[in-house]
Amino acid sequence: MITQITTKLKIYRPAVEVFEAIVDPEKIGNFWFSSSSERWEKGKAITLKYDEYGAEGVINVLEVASNKKIVFSWGSENNSETAVTITLNELYDTSTIIEVIESGFKENDPELVNKLLGQKEGWVYMLSCLKCYLENGVSDLRASLIH
Repeated sequence: MITQITTKLKIYRPAVEVFEAIVDPEKIGNFWFSSSSERWEKGKAITLKYDEYGAEGVINVLEVASNKKIVFSWGSENNSETAVTITLNELYDTSTIIEVIESGFKENDPELVNKLLGQKEGWVYMLSCLKCYLENGVSDLRASLIH
């Protein structure tokens, strides 16, 4: 059984802008989390908050290649840790294909299908908000998804 999800989207901005939107705590609040405790760098544990949902979590940054790749793990606090790999591929026209792969879901988890669907929905939403923010300056879509 496949226990990972892949989500891709084209953003009409250079990879450096896409990368900075994710790793810069001043920018991430415009499309994803309410706040990030600090800049994302290899070896750091970053606290992310979702004020609207009263949620907080820690990611462990495993790898960073400027403007190309970010790898982190999350979910260790509730024993459902997964790894997320974000890859940026800048195209000739300075647009960027962003690909998110989340892996490490437990195959024997009775909620596996629901978790995969929920995470896929979340990544599609996050990438859509990122696209709107970078291409059009829209910063009020974040945290508008209702379950």
